[in-house]
Amino acid sequence: MYNFDIEKPGSVADAVAALGLEDAQALGGGQTLIPTLKQRLASPSTLVSLSGVAEMQGISLVGRDLRIGGATTHGAVAADGSYPALSALAANIGDPAVRSRGTIGGSLANNDPSACYPAAALASGATIVTNTREIAADNYFQGLFDTALEEGEIVTAVKFPIPEAANYQKFVQPASRFALVGVYVAKFDSDVRVAVTGASNNGVFRWTAAEEALSGNFSADAVEGLSMSADDMIADLHGSAEYRAHLVQVMTARAVAAAR
Repeated sequence: MYNFDIEKPGSVADAVAALGLEDAQALGGGQTLIPTLKQRLASPSTLVSLSGVAEMQGISLVGRDLRIGGATTHGAVAADGSYPALSALAANIGDPAVRSRGTIGGSLANNDPSACYPAAALASGATIVTNTREIAADNYFQGLFDTALEEGEIVTAVKFPIPEAANYQKFVQPASRFALVGVYVAKFDSDVRVAVTGASNNGVFRWTAAEEALSGNFSADAVEGLSMSADDMIADLHGSAEYRAHLVQVMTARAVAAAR
């Protein structure tokens, strides 16, 4: 590690002001950032901790939407239960230590290509709320570790429409507990959305062919004959591109069956 200053603002306005300092970086639960600092892959001079910002914490139902503060921990999302598929997803992130510190806003801001929340947000048609605007999930995720967030912009909340049925299936990479492949399926009145994480070099994405098939027939049989191209799939020591492409279809069918 190295020496750095830490700011602990009590409001979003104070946090935004602190992030205006030279070479400052936001700190959520620190599950990604702290290991990055230890490896000297980043070296901000000031960390702005968001854990004490009360207006960024908590979960509430607003009409048909579930609003989750950006500083809300995975453990709190897991315990809530208002959106069962999302709570089940959160309950299987990392281990108890990770779930007690990691935050939904931090995960979405980092946009790790194998993280679980991006799939939930994209499949649910969520809205990412920042200190300056609201961003539809379809416009928010822009590639590997890349989002629509601008300099100094903070994820203050996420609004999830609650679907008729939903399920998330994760093929776990056992060493990290990240998704080797994860598929989130959400069925709404008019359509079905399917989002895949852990598989693509371009990060989380929607599988439109599966969405079209499932919108007409919401059953595992509808995706039985579909296949995913291995082009641009991640290939590493844990699985080839072809293996991940195959898992996308398998996990989608499992998610649909479980959602039904």
